[in-house]
Amino acid sequence: MSAFHEVIEVDRSPGEVWAYLSDPAHLPEWQRSAVSVEEMDDGPFGLGSRIRVTRIVRGRDMPMVMQVTEFEPPHAWSVRGIDGAVRGRVHGEVTPLPDGRTRVTVDLDFEAHGIGRLLLPLVVRPQVRRELPENERLLKERLEHATA
Repeated sequence: MSAFHEVIEVDRSPGEVWAYLSDPAHLPEWQRSAVSVEEMDDGPFGLGSRIRVTRIVRGRDMPMVMQVTEFEPPHAWSVRGIDGAVRGRVHGEVTPLPDGRTRVTVDLDFEAHGIGRLLLPLVVRPQVRRELPENERLLKERLEHATA
């Protein structure tokens, strides 16, 4: 089981939700700690693609490289950190609901290396716990209003 399991339902079609979530440029719009995203590979974004996400952690810019390990449009994706002391592992799913809305499920966990073993429980997990409700609200707002 993941450290964080989040589910939101949005008033948008699965295709619209997938289009938004599968574009890494949108991360800073709905994740408070994400300040920038840079695609590191040429070609279309998909399986094997790498992105550099810069996050603010305790007031400091922390760049991290993530790689797409699963990409099944328009249903599921996974990314994992491939560098740094704390590496995220994210799995997301987009599920159509009978009423035309969409359920978004995200599981997030971390892998710690070196100093990350100290940072993960003392800094990273508490920040994620504080940030998740706002991120969910922003994602729902962006999906339901920005694409309307």
